Amino acid sequence: MAQALGYVTKNETGNFAGTLNLGGASRINIVSNDNKESEAQPDFRIVDTLGQDIGGGWFKTAKTSGKEYISLTFAHPTLGPRKVYANLGQAYGKEADEFAILWNPLDA
Repeated sequence: MAQALGYVTKNETGNFAGTLNLGGASRINIVSNDNKESEAQPDFRIVDTLGQDIGGGWFKTAKTSGKEYISLTFAHPTLGPRKVYANLGQAYGKEADEFAILWNPLDA
């Protein structure tokens, strides 16, 4: 079962701002990667309040529904040695611009 690691709100520019809860609540921004030069680079950068990159986000298309979503990868020394993978999904029972950072651990 997916667990919410945090919640973000999409603003009028298509970027997101909110809170990530990995060992303590932190404010984050998920911003468009305007310097993307190849498909391997993320469509979004995830930055903390200090401006440090802590991950990236890629547009993906769901195989069964065909709907587009954003796949997130968090990687930073403060998060530990492993990457954390999550998806940005519509927050249940919330406004259309509110999203949950959903993590589905492989070993749960």
